[in-house]
Amino acid sequence: MMVRVILLTLLVLGSGITRRVISHEESGVWSCESNSEIQVQADFRPGVITLDGHADDWKDIDGFEFSLLPALDPDEDQEYKDGKMTVKALHDGNDIFLLLQVDGDYAYSKGDNSKCPSVALMFQIGDQATYHNMGGCKHQKGSCTNKTCKGHEVDIMHFSIGNAIPGRLYGGNPVDNREGNGGDRFGHLVDVYAWNPHCRYLDGMGPSGNDSSAQNDWKGAWWHSSFTVHSGFVEEDSPYSTGGQKGTYYFEFSRPLRTMDRLQQPDSNFSVALQDVQFTIGGSSKMSVALWYPVGGNPWHGSGHYTINCDWVGLDIASGGSNPTGSAKPSSSWDVASAFSLLFSVAALCVAVFVAYQVSRPKNIAFTPVENL
Repeated sequence: MMVRVILLTLLVLGSGITRRVISHEESGVWSCESNSEIQVQADFRPGVITLDGHADDWKDIDGFEFSLLPALDPDEDQEYKDGKMTVKALHDGNDIFLLLQVDGDYAYSKGDNSKCPSVALMFQIGDQATYHNMGGCKHQKGSCTNKTCKGHEVDIMHFSIGNAIPGRLYGGNPVDNREGNGGDRFGHLVDVYAWNPHCRYLDGMGPSGNDSSAQNDWKGAWWHSSFTVHSGFVEEDSPYSTGGQKGTYYFEFSRPLRTMDRLQQPDSNFSVALQDVQFTIGGSSKMSVALWYPVGGNPWHGSGHYTINCDWVGLDIASGGSNPTGSAKPSSSWDVASAFSLLFSVAALCVAVFVAYQVSRPKNIAFTPVENL
């Protein structure tokens, strides 16, 4: 009898723990002391970035540094111990590019995402969407719809690297996009939207199944500074480096500023599910960044992630040619080319004016009689 009681107690406790992990339920009252002034600036810098996971071409771009605190309990005593995360951003007028840089001992276990680092980006879509509770809709799974949770939509990109080869591009691909969803069966760089942690779906999917012709608009790659080769890894090279080596992880992403989100077909509730944030040049968006890391070699779980702030962080998409204080300066090659072009134009104008003057001025030639020749 005593054995049965003990087993029953363990079963109840175990199921309670599992439920908290899966459902993102919090143990106490939410509290956040956010610095509302922090923001990320995406300057206009065309032709600078090659999307390959390497950070070399970002060296002249200013970064924005953030402490990483537990997402569900932003306690400074529980800060990510290996260092802060640096976020860099820019755009070329068509696409936005982001680099996430964070120190961490190398950890990789092929096929097991929870034993590898993982990152996510989250953006506000709906005006009522809160950072806390991933959109903040009060409805639970089964009652979340485009109508009941309207205004609470958030856009999420999640990259788990357990099956992703370093330096290779993942994300949107013809196979998954042809099926009309934001999945990525090759590297798990997925395009997701949510109303709260219980109501998350791949783009193109919803409570009633596949309800649109959506696609994965993100592309990305990852790298670690401990790798001894610059490129050319294949799957047989896994785990690519020796576990436990100190270094830095790099996660590099891009996406079009504007997507076809609003052109998707209405779902069964006759309302369009907004699934992508739309970036506007000269405008601002709200974003967050999350990191999952197998601390001490222990697998991470869904709600055990760190974030750069306990509230939204501003993302400003700068207009072309603007260079606000604190943002990265245009490269010197761009300045030299512009100056040379201006100098050449002025010189050409001066030559044209001189030639026109010579042609048009009167010709006063003295008369000489023939006999004097």
